[in-house]
Amino acid sequence: MALIRVTIISSVLVTALLSSACGDDAEAKKRIEPVYDKSGKLQLLKYDANGDGKVDTWSYMDGARVVRIEIDKDEDGKIDRWEYYGADQKLEKVGTSRANDGKDDVWSYAGPDGSIARIEVSTRRDGKVNRFEYYEKDVLVRAEEDSDQDGQIDKWETYEGARLASVAFDSSHRGTPDRRLVYGADGSARLEVDPKGDGHFVAVK
Repeated sequence: MALIRVTIISSVLVTALLSSACGDDAEAKKRIEPVYDKSGKLQLLKYDANGDGKVDTWSYMDGARVVRIEIDKDEDGKIDRWEYYGADQKLEKVGTSRANDGKDDVWSYAGPDGSIARIEVSTRRDGKVNRFEYYEKDVLVRAEEDSDQDGQIDKWETYEGARLASVAFDSSHRGTPDRRLVYGADGSARLEVDPKGDGHFVAVK
């Protein structure tokens, strides 16, 4: 999944607005509705992206600067994509909703090449990120999770291709894993422990 392409929409909106303001693009003028504050500063662009007569894209603005874009792709009345932009107008992250209920609980971050580099998840859907997934070329390689939400990572996963290779747990709340399940490519599994907390695991027989 590449994220670079989504940055195009902000420039399309602003360009279309300027064109409609000049009277050069009647179609754009029909599909974009600007909202200004009392001082005349642009706050919001409402946009009908597919031209069906229904607003499906809301671009929140700070004047000419895009702050956030919200998109209702399936036009069910619920936002299903949130794009957050930095002061440099570069896309910082993209939010989605696992429950498709209009509430974002997953945020994706792109690497320099535009592919997914990191995904953050609020597993309890309370806005607090407690799971962090790390990707290489859009492939999940490892994940960390604060499963009890005490502010400390207590679960670690490693992957080999699409396969879960190991999952480790901090059952003693010491900040490092003390138990680990290692999975073989043949479907086998073994339990290992680190009794001293020095990073050396031994198999449980």
